[in-house]
Amino acid sequence: MWITIISVGTLVILVGLLILNARKHMESLKDVSDSDKVTVLTDQNFQNKIKSGTVLVDFWAAWCMPCKMMVPVLNEVAEETHDRVTVAKVNVDEQKATAARFGIRSIPTMILFQNGREVRRIVGVKTRDYILKELDRIKIL
Repeated sequence: MWITIISVGTLVILVGLLILNARKHMESLKDVSDSDKVTVLTDQNFQNKIKSGTVLVDFWAAWCMPCKMMVPVLNEVAEETHDRVTVAKVNVDEQKATAARFGIRSIPTMILFQNGREVRRIVGVKTRDYILKELDRIKIL
């Protein structure tokens, strides 16, 4: 019985330390600026910007650490695909109508539009390669 209590207590302490370490690491992430190839969308310009061509829209918030992790990834995707895909961002705290319209419940969420129609939804932190494969899968690249 005591061995079980000690084992569980040790496990709880180790998990707690891992969480504290991860939180400290996340808080130390420096803000990365968006590439000039990333378009900022608003409730007012959203529909006009997605109506033609291929647009990858990242729904994000300034307080969201996973969203911050996606900035360099999206910058790379924007730099590599700027002649075929528009990479854009919507701040869900500032553009509530657009976020609500697309039922954004979790961020980061990326929606890929072709000529104004949603063709793919990607939720969570993803790698550059993952996003490029998704673009390739629907024959964009």
